[in-house]
Amino acid sequence: MLDKLLQWDRETFVYLNSLGIEQYDMFWSTVTKIPTWTPLFLLFGFLFFRKYPRKQALSIIITLLVMVFFVVTLTDLTKEVVARLRPNNDTEINTLIRILRSPTGYSFFSGHASSSFSITTLVFLFLRKHVKWAAIFFIWPLLFAMSRIYVGVHFPIDLIVGALVGAFSAWLFYRLYQRIILPYLV
Repeated sequence: MLDKLLQWDRETFVYLNSLGIEQYDMFWSTVTKIPTWTPLFLLFGFLFFRKYPRKQALSIIITLLVMVFFVVTLTDLTKEVVARLRPNNDTEINTLIRILRSPTGYSFFSGHASSSFSITTLVFLFLRKHVKWAAIFFIWPLLFAMSRIYVGVHFPIDLIVGALVGAFSAWLFYRLYQRIILPYLV
């Protein structure tokens, strides 16, 4: 069963990656870079301070930063344990795909997907009652994760698992915040 799943993963990756069009290479290469999203992060911070008292906004931001540290650490440890080659480094398929980036680290699971989905989910959980359009923030992790297939560095399963780990981590940190930190602030 695992072999069939991995075969589907490879075939799906090769298909999706092959849909890339050279005219969009610059767009996807820009989308995949973290600094591109700095204005969005600033918007998140602005909304926290606008919708919450200062002390609570600071505690939310600290919770978010601790969660990101947790998710990045978990992602890096998992990559080292699983040691799955990235598509661009996989000699069975790297001649069949478009490669716009060439990282050398391991692939499973995607740090871009886990970190972006964790940040967005936590921001959504905190702002959903204060900002009607908060769900629109999920455009960021979707584009960010999809860019990883386009540039040739992650398989679909890397992204799906990364997104699930990120969303679950956000939910966990939100619950911890509600039970441990919030009672001291109110």
